[in-house]
Amino acid sequence: MPIFCSFPPYLTINGCSCFLTGQACVARSTVINTSKEMMCYSDFPIPKEYPNYMHNTYVLKYFHLYADNFGLKKYIKFNHEVISVNKADDYKASGRWALKVKNLQTREVTSQTFDGVMLCTGHHAEKNIPNFPGIEEFKGKVVHTHDYKDQRGYEGKRVVVIGVGNSGGDAAVELGRVAKVFLSTRRGTWVFNRVFQNGLPIDIVIFRRVNETVKNLVPLSWTNASTTKQLNKRFDHALYGLKPNHAVWQQHPTANDDLPNRIICGAVTVKPDIRRFTENGVEFVDGTVENGIDAVVLATGYIFGFPYCDPSVIKVENNRVDLYKYVFPPDLEHPTLAVLGCFQPLGAIMPISETQARWYAKAVKGEVKLPSKDLMWRDIHMKREAMARRYVTSQRHTIQVDFIPYMDELAEQIGCKPNLAKIFFRDPKLAWEMYTGPCTPYQYRVSGPGAWEGARDAIFTVMDRLAYPLATRKVPDESQTNTGNFMKVFVIVLLAVAILYQLLF
Repeated sequence: MPIFCSFPPYLTINGCSCFLTGQACVARSTVINTSKEMMCYSDFPIPKEYPNYMHNTYVLKYFHLYADNFGLKKYIKFNHEVISVNKADDYKASGRWALKVKNLQTREVTSQTFDGVMLCTGHHAEKNIPNFPGIEEFKGKVVHTHDYKDQRGYEGKRVVVIGVGNSGGDAAVELGRVAKVFLSTRRGTWVFNRVFQNGLPIDIVIFRRVNETVKNLVPLSWTNASTTKQLNKRFDHALYGLKPNHAVWQQHPTANDDLPNRIICGAVTVKPDIRRFTENGVEFVDGTVENGIDAVVLATGYIFGFPYCDPSVIKVENNRVDLYKYVFPPDLEHPTLAVLGCFQPLGAIMPISETQARWYAKAVKGEVKLPSKDLMWRDIHMKREAMARRYVTSQRHTIQVDFIPYMDELAEQIGCKPNLAKIFFRDPKLAWEMYTGPCTPYQYRVSGPGAWEGARDAIFTVMDRLAYPLATRKVPDESQTNTGNFMKVFVIVLLAVAILYQLLF
């Protein structure tokens, strides 16, 4: 019987995705940045009653629903910590792994052998704490967003938040309601709204196969220019002090609906990078100084690694790890160890991790074979070079993936990548919806291994589940028609632009 142990040890099936006291987790107010239809597991839609952008408590409820539906909890051992993962003595012949596991209730350490191991600890592992000059002299409170829970205790304070990624933006917005916040950023950032055109979730609008077609037909400079214009329509990033020197798609974007509102009302002031700390203040690189600072919140990211695993098996240096398609160590003799969830997606992480797990399950059972070591290393180097060309150099930009291309790449290994041409001849309506509509995880259950008979219906009812929690007051039906018409026009315009570009260039 399989057993799943946790590192670090958790008491429930949450990881760091819900608020709990006394352990690493999200902040009390955290709402997820991906919408429910795009983040669900591929054969288990999130209930229609749940909000489109779920508070962390709803995410936890969904995990429990999923685990209960598929009877997973009986296979999970909580309150256990994995101390080490090493090749078993008979690894060369069997591919098995020897684990040392501590029972945190009895403190007993046992050795156990497994046929396969999945390392699912992700990339939010060890706090990245920069060594700012003078910070050891600073007498105020210093906390990393990893340990930040809520705004209580910060009322009326003067707070510096360092970093303007998703965690930094969320902390600045929340603290800006009760304190004066100075938001320090080295490079600036482009800020995306979670609520996009016509009030739809941004990932519902953006992650469509038709958009991938257009993106592949036009230069990246066109995509960057178009996106920049769209973002600056909401607020001028230069005027608000957030405009970076790089293009939009050269950095992992920040999703935040409230940050410009906090800035324009003076609750949050954008500042450049830190030069040094004093006992009670901060000097920035532009020479400006803010004294009387009570607290500093470090939204400076994470350093990931696998300290429990034999470094000869998997090694991380400067947030770089060599994994075939971000899953398999390329030099192992057997595909019995895999890394799941150690990537930074433009999109939802849950369905991608699920697809990685589906691939691993088929590989460990011998139903699919990995390519040669040379081909796996070639793929690793190719991805690394492509990432270096696209993104600004940063410890953060080492494991970036795009939602649809990466999902398709993984699905191709399994045999469940949608073949729209074949689908068109048997079900043209479904093929059209899969091409022009949101690329939801259900698309990867339409055909191939693990096909789910409910996938077709789930694809066609996406907008129904999206609208359900919003339908709290009856209004005229024209609004629904307008949204549908908008999406049809949006698709036609995108295709026209792509065709014109091909004809003219």
